[in-house]
Amino acid sequence: MAGRINDEDIALVRERARIDEVVGSYVTLRNAGGGSLKGLCPFHDEKTPSFQVTPARGLFYCFGCGEGGDVITFMEKIDNLSFGEAVQALADRTGVQLRIVDDGRPAAPPGQRVRIMEANQVAADFFATQLASPEAIEARRMLDGRGFDRAAAQRFGVGYAPKDGRALHRHLTRAGFRDDELVRAGLIREHGGWDYFQGRVIWPIKDSGRSVLGFGARRLYDDDRLPAKYINTPETPVYKKSHVLYGLDLARQNIGRKLQAVVMEGYTDVMSAHLAGIDTAVAVCGTAFGEDHARLLQRLMGNSDATRGEVVFTFDGDRAGQAAALKVYRLDRSFTTQTYVAVEPGGLDPCDLRMAQGDAAVRELIGRREPLYRYVMARTIDGYDLDRADGRVAAVRAASDMITSIRDSSLVNQYLRDLSHLVGMDPDEVRRIVNGQRRRGPRRPGPEQAPARIVEPGPVMPAPVGLPWPDPRDHRLEVERGTLKLMLQCPTLFDTAWNGVTADDFTHPALRAVFEAIADTGYRPQGWAEQVQAATADPTARQLEVALLVEPLLREDPTERYAAAYTAKLRMLTTMRRIDDLKSRLQRTNPVTDEAGYDAMFDEMLTLETSRQRLAETSIGFLE
Repeated sequence: MAGRINDEDIALVRERARIDEVVGSYVTLRNAGGGSLKGLCPFHDEKTPSFQVTPARGLFYCFGCGEGGDVITFMEKIDNLSFGEAVQALADRTGVQLRIVDDGRPAAPPGQRVRIMEANQVAADFFATQLASPEAIEARRMLDGRGFDRAAAQRFGVGYAPKDGRALHRHLTRAGFRDDELVRAGLIREHGGWDYFQGRVIWPIKDSGRSVLGFGARRLYDDDRLPAKYINTPETPVYKKSHVLYGLDLARQNIGRKLQAVVMEGYTDVMSAHLAGIDTAVAVCGTAFGEDHARLLQRLMGNSDATRGEVVFTFDGDRAGQAAALKVYRLDRSFTTQTYVAVEPGGLDPCDLRMAQGDAAVRELIGRREPLYRYVMARTIDGYDLDRADGRVAAVRAASDMITSIRDSSLVNQYLRDLSHLVGMDPDEVRRIVNGQRRRGPRRPGPEQAPARIVEPGPVMPAPVGLPWPDPRDHRLEVERGTLKLMLQCPTLFDTAWNGVTADDFTHPALRAVFEAIADTGYRPQGWAEQVQAATADPTARQLEVALLVEPLLREDPTERYAAAYTAKLRMLTTMRRIDDLKSRLQRTNPVTDEAGYDAMFDEMLTLETSRQRLAETSIGFLE
């Protein structure tokens, strides 16, 4: 509500809203003598009544937990409302027309909100009654097929909208409602007076005070004129889809008491959760979870302690669910509590999970929740090749902004360890990369973006269009470059298989292209260099061959033993890269769930380690 509520109207609300009647609609009160009433406190668990209401003074107070105030304060606390929302709720209840100080005009026509909610309640009762009609057999079959019996339907107020098209309109007209009121409530359509919901299963959507704000409806019949599987009440003076959560009427007090909210994706998921004992479950209604929803849940749980409380989101395991998780992650700063995600490994939503495995499986799903940061982190690095060293570094860089944005500094080390485990790297190395990204400033590359190689300025040879030019000062390429110089300048020092060297031993694409040209060219004493040049298609590789032919060797008189040691060093570096990649895969593999795969990789690790040791011994001559 924009502006400030007129002070006189607030005073009138306090006067008309009898505190004993308002509190009595939430708490059973008994005469305590002396004009006071007593009951069990709704704000904390107790067995002996210590909650007292004094109607003459318009106040309440609990001698157990210390909560107290007037009727507006009570509404704020019991329904977790803001002051303005509490005043509006009481004004609706007592028929007070509120004025806004900004312009002095009423926020809505006199009594409109009250009439809309009264019409909604009558409609909810009508739909619930129709669920037992002969026509609603398909609706009952649908509910039964989802694991909901008659008692469950009654508990959640599930109903049925007849296919007639005007049945609700006739019923509400007989109840005394005008067409203009029903149009504003979103119950009938403006042109023709047709019922807004026809031939569908109906769920009432209520506020935290259990007033019906609108409805959600599921398609049943193939001949339904509306193709959407679910439709909701259109925006009305009382129904704003970005401000409502299905199940809030059932979960409100439990959310406040347990400091937990479980956000689901559908009406049947919420029903399944509550029936399974997850009594803090709610769902969005016809829209994505947004900032207003986040503020609503945060208000329900309070803002006093970030270490207490949790919001758990359940998503499907498909791409749409992953996209929803990423959107929610962007709202994470709207919460002071911790956020988590619960995804069933088999891709079942909570309703399907309950049908397949029972109530305990739903409780276990929420119990297995993982931090939202970690879930999004895992999805962020999914697009990278973690079997390659550069892929792992790129993945860490992509996830680094998530680490640096963590609110609770005490959790940073844990998330660094989580990231190192996910990518299969040493935690200290991950920390170094993350710190480097922090100094460079925020960047958010997508999984398809590999970080560009940073090359220091220096005397590098200009390269034509083609493969990138290798920096001659890059120490990581020294052995690759030296091996190719030996092959081009002293080919007779190698055997016909080039001492076992393969294209995979070269990490730079231009150096790899040079070797492929050498391997594809049969050695001839006359015109060797010219033959290699002729076999090279890429212009960068051809120019690189010229450079390698004229650069001096490390030794003026290289021998076969020297060439063997050089190539052994090159192959040892390749083996070490494979060992690092395999270690990363082992670290990401669960030996319990994938015992065969883990054992096979472990055997391969032993073989590679043996090969590394042998090559290391041979390469000793490289250092002489």
